[in-house]
Amino acid sequence: MTSETMPKNWNESVLPFQLDASNIRGRVARLDSVLDDVLRQHDYPAQVSALVAEAVLLTALIGQSIKLRWKLSLQIRGDGPIRIIATDYYGPTDEGAPARIRAYASYDAERLEEATGSGFENIGKGMFAVLMDQGEHMKPYQGITPLSGGSLSRCAETYFAQSEQLPTRFEIVVGESVEPGRDKTWRAGGVMLQHMPKASPLMANDLPSCKDGLLNADDLLDGDDDQEDWNRVNILLSSVEEMELVGPNVSPPQLLHRLFHEETPRVFEAQVVNFGCSCGEDKVRNTMSIYSQKDIEHMTAENGMVTADCQFCGAHYELEPKTLGFEGTGE
Repeated sequence: MTSETMPKNWNESVLPFQLDASNIRGRVARLDSVLDDVLRQHDYPAQVSALVAEAVLLTALIGQSIKLRWKLSLQIRGDGPIRIIATDYYGPTDEGAPARIRAYASYDAERLEEATGSGFENIGKGMFAVLMDQGEHMKPYQGITPLSGGSLSRCAETYFAQSEQLPTRFEIVVGESVEPGRDKTWRAGGVMLQHMPKASPLMANDLPSCKDGLLNADDLLDGDDDQEDWNRVNILLSSVEEMELVGPNVSPPQLLHRLFHEETPRVFEAQVVNFGCSCGEDKVRNTMSIYSQKDIEHMTAENGMVTADCQFCGAHYELEPKTLGFEGTGE
């Protein structure tokens, strides 16, 4: 990477890299104002905000690692007081353009106030889903794994082991930054590692080693050399300090050199990530077009308008009932 291709602000970026000495690739991500843009649309409790921030960072790391024509989404659903966390990552539309990301959560405030568990525990039993939509005329992809492992990051690792058969590790830090004279702001930073297989490493007779029947990285590594490389790089990553992931004093290239200089790290062009929502009046009208005029009448508010709010960005729409539904669209 040259100085011309480096982002001016590492706080809103995903940096791809490769460790040439160990057949391992990865991403370093930092998100700052993006999280504030996502979270300021809502008044979430702290533990919900922390989970949304972690999901957003995971989505940015995963989304940037895929040749994405349109959109990658995470959906976390459970039976606990935190019911849904949903994120969308839109790949850049043009070379050099930023990617866009958005997120929201749904929760039961009364149940959450009475709950005693951690944020992840308050999601309960459910699923962690990765959905990929490459756009028109392309079949959507969906991979689902159970909620397990104690964090969203561990769920993502399980997803890659189960669905993609790629040994994957996430090291993520999420928290609120407090500076004198300034409002609190959310910050997140993390590293994603993946061991690239020489061939499909999972044989038909191989069995998962996890007690819950799910695969993990050790089930996927092919031979002593791969296992040694993976273990060595993971030990190096475990030495990372929280402030190195989210602090302003160490840039991602400097962090990679500090952690992996003996692994011959090679960096590529960074991807800038901005907050962005795809909602709009035309999409609201298209959604409403499936309803009959009788249905539209039931949706009409006291002010004589049909209203709709975007769960992601909070945008509010008010539309004339006669312009909606089958009759309103001329169908």
